[in-house]
Amino acid sequence: MNELITAISTGIAAFSATNIDDIVILLLFFAQINTTFRPWHIVAGQYLGFTVLLILSLPGFFGGLVVPQRWIGLLGLIPLTIGLNSLVNWQANASEELVLEIEQVENSTIASLISPNIYTVASLTVANGSDNISVYVPLFANNNLENFIVIIVVFFLLLGIWCYATYQLTHQKTIANFLTRYSNNIVPFVLMGLGAFIVLKSEALSIVKLAVTCLCLTILLKNDDNAQEMEKN
Repeated sequence: MNELITAISTGIAAFSATNIDDIVILLLFFAQINTTFRPWHIVAGQYLGFTVLLILSLPGFFGGLVVPQRWIGLLGLIPLTIGLNSLVNWQANASEELVLEIEQVENSTIASLISPNIYTVASLTVANGSDNISVYVPLFANNNLENFIVIIVVFFLLLGIWCYATYQLTHQKTIANFLTRYSNNIVPFVLMGLGAFIVLKSEALSIVKLAVTCLCLTILLKNDDNAQEMEKN
């Protein structure tokens, strides 16, 4: 029972961390609903794109069947590093850049696909899903078949809830604007927590070694950020 609860809570945390930025994309799509672009196009596109991301993440699960769990646990450093990097290299205009990128991809996709409505949403879901794969690979590798199935079921249930909730938010402008502006602030901390959970659960590192690793990663990322700024100047 405890293992089931852990799998469900892990699935919720992983999905929330990797898909909270999709709120921006979904808000943009739902705001453009008309007679030819319907809500079901958006929902179907989200499920199609998300399924592709899960398929691309399956090597993590199969690798976990043959690679020692402690080694697999070190993959938890990937989402942890992504979270730290987001904090160190934070840019205030990240949401605005994402919106511009979405519009550019959408325009090019619409021009190249016969049935653009569903596939435009799906392609953007996949294009925006690099963080999903980097989190799901170590997550799947660190779980057995039963937990894997539970997590997948949780993912698909939450995806439907995500679409419905975002659609409702389009009618609540204040909440929509708040999520669009501040959702990116939450993601780094959830990713770091999830990465730490994977590492500690697999006993790949002790909590002390994990803390030292985080400190070293922060210093390296900060130095890299400073070096890039110097190159620009």
